Amino acid sequence: MDIAVAPDVSEFAQQHGLGSLTAATLEAIRTRRPRYSITRGMQFLRFQKRIDRELLRHRVITSNPYTAWFRRGEQNVSQLKAFIVQFSVFSNVFLLAQLHKMINAGTLEGMRASKEILANEIGVIFNLHGARSSVSAAEYDPERIGTEGTVQGGTFRFEAAHFEWLLQVAQELGLGFADIGKRRFGTAATLLFCDELVRLYGNEDYAISQAASYAVENWAAAGFWGELIEGLVRYNGRHGTSVPLGFFAWHNRLEAQHARHTQAELEELYFHGDPGEDAFIRHGNEMLEAVAAFWDGLEIERRKLEQPH
Repeated sequence: MDIAVAPDVSEFAQQHGLGSLTAATLEAIRTRRPRYSITRGMQFLRFQKRIDRELLRHRVITSNPYTAWFRRGEQNVSQLKAFIVQFSVFSNVFLLAQLHKMINAGTLEGMRASKEILANEIGVIFNLHGARSSVSAAEYDPERIGTEGTVQGGTFRFEAAHFEWLLQVAQELGLGFADIGKRRFGTAATLLFCDELVRLYGNEDYAISQAASYAVENWAAAGFWGELIEGLVRYNGRHGTSVPLGFFAWHNRLEAQHARHTQAELEELYFHGDPGEDAFIRHGNEMLEAVAAFWDGLEIERRKLEQPH
């Protein structure tokens, strides 16, 4: 959830040219907390410009041929099955990367933040008010489950696990539990992506992990979920099918929120230490190269599965 910028903080930011910093960082500078200063704020903004130019313009963020094709909804059933299988491998192995990130956290707060994601992935529903609550069967439908809150006091449901939502998609296409999710089903490109997630996103060096996390979250928030949803809507319309959209719709709602949180984490990392600007951008690009490899692999596979005209 966004934190509103108080009028006095907003005026301070405009006065000193710090307007693009998050509210928490602006307040820390304004109140002269240790390690926070106007000078350091200006240094960060220069670093942010480098990130925008040298990291966030990566081709997998700005132009993804596979998702652009998928959006048209022209895939045949073999191509759609291949996509679901590879996405299920990534989705399942991501749990390992998230577990590594949790174990290697540098602070209790960082461990809890990673644990939130992991617990939610395996079926603990976010509780907006932080108090124990019950959940009806209809409310663990991904179309209805919220994306904000905490797993503290949340309700666990097997059916709320993200993998089970994806399994619903697979079953609509004639695939079963034994056909998806396992590493042995991954292509070389998918497994490279999975392994780089563990190596970078789950790295024991916090600065490397944060660079990878920042890259992943900004990729995820760049719009590819919307392209997948649009493609599935068109596919259902063309084929008269009912491929469930919940898994994709839920993540589409979530990702902009994650990117904002990741921005706050980057600022905290920068003001409390030195992440190494060159290293941060290098490791972020390594992560995005692995993301691109995943989609490039899907692009190659879908061309192999094209039906002759």
